[in-house]
Parts: sequence; C-alpha cells; structure tokens
Amino acid sequence: MRNREFWDLVDEVLGSANGRVLARELVLDELDQRTVVQALEDDVEPRAVWHALCDALGVPDTARWGTDDRRPAPPRR
Repeated sequence: MRNREFWDLVDEVLGSANGRVLARELVLDELDQRTVVQALEDDVEPRAVWHALCDALGVPDTARWGTDDRRPAPPRR
C-alpha cells in the first residue's frame, strides 16, 4: 500500500473531514503512542498504520477496503 492509497481509504472509509482529523489527533498504542500522521512521517508502513487505525476504531475487515471491488485488501503484516 502506498501513501496515496492510504489517504484514499481514509477519505472513503472514514470520511475526508473526520478521517483527516483522526489521523492528526488520535494517538494509537499500536503505533507506539504516535498519531497516524506521525507514524507515516516516521516511515511506518502505510498498511500497518491503516490496520492500526481500523483496529482502534473497530472498523470491520469487510468495511476496511471501501467500495471498489477491484481494490485488493493488503494483508495484515
């Protein structure tokens, strides 16, 4: 997963306004007490960041990949 794909999913699954605020402000244990933005800036794999964010928000696996049936779901790790 690339950064662009990550942000596309944030916008689609979480909503562009809400998802972007969460990415800047929500501190996640799974990301070593960093926000999504901080983790990405620290070169944590976008796939790992996406799973950490979805896990923290309780997004089910079936809803994590948006509405594009052709979009492959990246494996967990």
